[in-house]
Formats: sequence, structure tokens, C-alpha cells
Amino acid sequence: MSSIEEPPRTYSGAFLAIVAVALLCAIGSLIWTYTLSGRIAHSEAALTEANQQNARLAAELRETDARLKVTAEELGKSLGLTQKQMDARAQQIMAREQAENRRLEDAQKITAQQVTAVSSDLTTVKTDVGGVKTDLGKTQTDLAQAVNQLQSMKGDLSDHTSLIARNHDELEVLKHKGDRTYYEFTLNKGDKKPVGTVSLELKKTDSKKSKFTLVVYADDKRYEKKDRNLNEPLQFYSGKDPGLYEIVVNSISSKNQIAGYLSTPKGTPAPPTGQ
Repeated sequence: MSSIEEPPRTYSGAFLAIVAVALLCAIGSLIWTYTLSGRIAHSEAALTEANQQNARLAAELRETDARLKVTAEELGKSLGLTQKQMDARAQQIMAREQAENRRLEDAQKITAQQVTAVSSDLTTVKTDVGGVKTDLGKTQTDLAQAVNQLQSMKGDLSDHTSLIARNHDELEVLKHKGDRTYYEFTLNKGDKKPVGTVSLELKKTDSKKSKFTLVVYADDKRYEKKDRNLNEPLQFYSGKDPGLYEIVVNSISSKNQIAGYLSTPKGTPAPPTGQ
């Protein structure tokens, strides 16, 4: 009986590929393991070095503390102080520093409060100034309106027309206008009376017709204003540099008495003291 020979076994390409992949994976694993071992070894060395450095620092700190303690003890001995006394002195110094800090904080708070108060006062002053400006503006407006209501009359000298006051209130308006000086007077018949830098003498009155006769003495001259009317400007020139003076009589009483005012240019000489 003859034997049958089997053909030789062959390996497929797929099998070979699997073997190759497995081989590559094994090689990669070896490389990764080697690299990881190196990193772990480096980390362990760094950790060991850090621990050694911490140990050195701890030893140096203990040595420093010991030196400070020795220094403190020597200082205490040289000053004749015990450790308890030194601790108490340190507490006193700390307490003074805390008290000083609190004092500075209180001073800063007081300063801030004062600044706030000053700012508030400044705001109030600004408000008051604003109110004063408003009041001043209103006063100026009222004065302008009052001046506009005054009567303008032509005096007894040609080509001279001026504002006159017909009573005391209107005279106050003229005074506030500020461009002339005013002297009020009351004069009885037969009297010669100084008014301003001139003298006036009442010669005659007629209360029914509202007329009067007045003599003015100025600069050694005599001016007679005869049969003049109420609120009529009686004008004349007087002074070293002659300026226009005006007399206005506002009222005539039944007792031969007149009342009015003298108006002089601003800056003219003032009457003697006591007049």
C-alpha cells in the first residue's frame, strides 16, 4: 500500500500581516515603557532634591530662630530685662502703635468731616451769592422802573431839563440813582438857612395858588426866584468850576412853610461839618 504525501503547508499574507502588527506593537510598548521609566526616575530625583532642600531650609530656620533667641537673651541681659519683661515691653510697643494708628484714622475722619462741612458751607455761600445777585438784579430793575416813572421837567434856565422828585419816596429813588447829591430842607418864612454849600431865604408863600418866592445866596451872589410853582426846578450855577444846582419845593403849608430839596452835581464840595 503506497503512502500519499501531503503538500507542504503555506502561510497566508493575512497571517503575516497580523504577526508584523503585533511585533510593531510590542516594540512600541517597549519604547513607551522605557520612556515612562525615564520620566518617573527624573521626577523621583527632583522630588528627592526638593525634600533635601526643604530639610536644609528647615535646618537653617531652626538655626536662625536659635540665633535670634540667643540675641534676644543677650540683649535682655545687657538691659537687665527678663524674657517676661521683654514680652511686656513688646506688647506696650504694639499697643502704642495700634493707638497711634487709631489716632491717625480718627484724625483722617475728622478732617474728612471738616472738608465735607466746608464744602457744604461753600455751597451755601454760593447759593447766598446767587440769591444776592438775583436780589441785586431785581433791585436794579425796580430802580430803573422807578426812575422811568419820575417826572422830567424843564427848569427856569433855558435848555436844561431834569428828573425831579415830587415827594420823599421819589427823592430816595433819585438818591439811589447816584449821579447827584441831595439835601432835604424845611424853611419858614423870613428864615435864612444854610442848605448844602448855599443859603436859602423864604420871602413869601401863597398856599392857595401853590406859589412862593425864594432867595438863593451862593458864591457871594444873590438869586431871587419870584412866584415859583411847586415841583418846578429852580436852577443856578455855583462853585469854583460852575456846576448846575437845582432847588425843588414839594410842599407849601398854611403856616408859611415850604419843604423840598437841593440837588448838586456829584463831587462838589461838601457843606461844613455840623451844618
